[in-house]
Amino acid sequence: MSRLLLGLDAGNTVVKAVLFEETGRVVGKAARDGRSSKPEPGHVEREIGELWDNAGEVIAACLRDAGAKGADVAAVGTAGHGNGLYLLDKQSGPLLGIQSLDTRAAELAAEWRVDGTADALYPLCLQKPWPSQTATLLAWVKRNRPEIFERAGTAFLCKDALTFMLTGRMVSDYSDMSGCGLMRLPQRDYDAELLERYGLADARTLLPSLVQSDAVAGTVTEQAARRTGLAIGTPVAAGFFDIIASAVGAGATEPGQAAIVVGTWGINQIILDRPLVDERIFHACTWRPDRYVAVESSATSAVNLEWFVHEILGDHGPEAFARCNELVASVQPSADSPLFHPFLYGSGPEPMARAAFLGLAGWHGRAEMLHALYEGVVFEHRRHIDRLRANGVSFDRAVLSGGGSRSAAWCQMFADGIGVPVTVAECEETGALGVAIAAGVAAGLFQDIEAGVAQMVRARRSFVPICQDRTLSDARYRLYADLATTLAAQWQRYRSEVA
Repeated sequence: MSRLLLGLDAGNTVVKAVLFEETGRVVGKAARDGRSSKPEPGHVEREIGELWDNAGEVIAACLRDAGAKGADVAAVGTAGHGNGLYLLDKQSGPLLGIQSLDTRAAELAAEWRVDGTADALYPLCLQKPWPSQTATLLAWVKRNRPEIFERAGTAFLCKDALTFMLTGRMVSDYSDMSGCGLMRLPQRDYDAELLERYGLADARTLLPSLVQSDAVAGTVTEQAARRTGLAIGTPVAAGFFDIIASAVGAGATEPGQAAIVVGTWGINQIILDRPLVDERIFHACTWRPDRYVAVESSATSAVNLEWFVHEILGDHGPEAFARCNELVASVQPSADSPLFHPFLYGSGPEPMARAAFLGLAGWHGRAEMLHALYEGVVFEHRRHIDRLRANGVSFDRAVLSGGGSRSAAWCQMFADGIGVPVTVAECEETGALGVAIAAGVAAGLFQDIEAGVAQMVRARRSFVPICQDRTLSDARYRLYADLATTLAAQWQRYRSEVA
């Protein structure tokens, strides 16, 4: 087992380590839940030190699960949730970890929309500022926590904090830094004018060096080897923004392919050979200069089911999700069925949005509520996809990944809801697989990402639309979308009246 590849994937909640053979077969895996703190309304943070501890533990546990030694690992790749903000101090110690569910900068993002800053930023970075965006959060910290900004030595992303833990090198890759608004596109570089627009001209020294996703970012240090069980000197690839990692791990690498992530965030992305350059569409770089992704996303996906299971059902075991799927499958939707808006953490352009069940009646129970939740998540993905389609993006099939893709009932609802066949990869941990492929390129096992995908990615299941009459589902979707638009003014009113 001298040519194993390790993928490390850190989301907003769970850190996972998965060990793969070159064929893509999983030989070991481990995961650990992290703790988030919410010190104030809208603030969602994690301790960077705990993230490092959890990463070290899951790597060691993964090696044990595989019966492997550190020397058996040819290379490591890292992925992490995009955006949020991870700050180290000037001594390279943990300073502040803000997760991508955070909305503290909502008022700043709104201010920039009004004063023209957002319009001026889009031509530079091909995205507009939003509350959880790294650049917006860094500007918020500078304005509202100047003592923290003064202490900061490095500003980067979740997976970059993991790469630093493993290698001692402060680097990032192009996909993550383009995805967080801190890189000029399509030039693919930091830019003085861009930073000035954010009010961050003095933050250039905080930004790490840029490395290609499938290139060696550094090697495992002696300290990291003791912490993880990996061998000293093992190459570590720079890795990916997790949505790019999931696309690669699900097999979407060519222009025109769609990759949908049903996870904490609902990610809807199309691979392009050049940016659309439309101010309504978010863009990020990928592993090569002629591959981009056009993205529509928000924290409105399977995180809603996690909340329902934990807070409403009071269950924390994995079998709870299987029971939810059974309940959903038992429901025959009708015009009387309730609706659910999955806005527990806001709704993209409406950070003040809040979740709601609408149309509940005394004869509805958990099954109907869960069906509404599943349907509402699909509807919100469809709203995002409709915006992409309205800007000329087309696709005739999609790959589905994330925790929600483990539910056959949900996958079928996606195929019916967006009207195209969807495929689920054999490997459930597509993010970890995507960065393991990047690690394989860095280690010289594959010529490029595409060659690694051809060798390591296989489809497990496919779902084709089976809904013959879309009259009911389309009518419910229109009502869902109209209500979300109508409620926007009420959310703002509520905020202003109770503030």
